[in-house]
Amino acid sequence: MNTIDTRANVLIEEIRFGFGDCSLGAVLVAVSVNGVVAILMGDTRDTLRAELAGAFPDARLAHDQAGVDAIVARVVAFLDAPCSQLDLPLDIRGSAVEQAVWRALRAIPAGQTTTYGQIAKALPVPATAQEVGAACAANLLAVAIPCHRVVKADGSISGYRWGARRKRKLLNRETPALRLTN
Repeated sequence: MNTIDTRANVLIEEIRFGFGDCSLGAVLVAVSVNGVVAILMGDTRDTLRAELAGAFPDARLAHDQAGVDAIVARVVAFLDAPCSQLDLPLDIRGSAVEQAVWRALRAIPAGQTTTYGQIAKALPVPATAQEVGAACAANLLAVAIPCHRVVKADGSISGYRWGARRKRKLLNRETPALRLTN
């Protein structure tokens, strides 16, 4: 539920969130009235809470474990045993280029990878491989927008917002025959 700040007559968005734990570490799932706005992974809940506050500085953040527990459970189950898509209502926010990149990422099937350059060439808006990388880094919806499926032109793993180790593990879970080591 959003509230109005009567002093400034401004609508203040409420974002509810809860935590889970999986083999990749701590997970935070945050939900607006329109859907999931963030799926964050990290080593500690305090770090994840700070990351959420930084991403939504004007929102009222409410820890509501009971209210989001079912969604958290679905995310944790997906992280530990990924399937084709994580089917959740999403509240995706970003620039036009970010939105285009994220749509392209959601079209990559589980178990497959593509490169930053291939994504850039296929977009309906002009973008470079570096801009695709920046959009991946700005993604707040880990695994729901599968930026872990994007690799360097030589097939090696490059940066990942939540760490290259997590990216490698996610890819290996989706494609056991691939077993990335780099």
